[in-house]
Amino acid sequence: MIEMNKTAIGIAAGVAGTLFIGYCIYFDKKRRNDPEYKKKVRERRRRNKKTGAAKPGIPNLNDHEAIERYFVQEIQLGETLIASGDFESGVEHLANAIVVCGQPARLLQVLQSSLPAQVFAMLIVKMQEFGNRASEGNDGPISLGSSSGQQLEGAKIIESSSGAIIDDLE
Repeated sequence: MIEMNKTAIGIAAGVAGTLFIGYCIYFDKKRRNDPEYKKKVRERRRRNKKTGAAKPGIPNLNDHEAIERYFVQEIQLGETLIASGDFESGVEHLANAIVVCGQPARLLQVLQSSLPAQVFAMLIVKMQEFGNRASEGNDGPISLGSSSGQQLEGAKIIESSSGAIIDDLE
């Protein structure tokens, strides 16, 4: 009797899951075919293009106050996540802050002295990924900061027994 109940429950769960997925697919198709949906998507893309926001979270690079708020928010969020043990997400937020920072070399020096060596090495790898993505997109080095002419490609990374060390950033 117990075997039959487990089988019945398994079949019922499978049928319910299949019905739910079918429901989701049906309404997603219905939503995408709606002319109002397409208009809203186009309008949102036009708005993002006008404001210059590449990603929804990146501020308008012409608005100094927005950049400053974004910078502080990303630093705080990165520090909080790293303190709670979520190193990958914390490093992602710190890297976002470095990208919009006016003086990324100084910020990296501060972070090098305050972060554990492993976390700082993860940050350097993330910055290299940003640089690689930017150079693939526009055939040039990534510019770190709106007013500084500093570039990530000029940085030399030296591995030592205590972790990664940045040399020649300025």
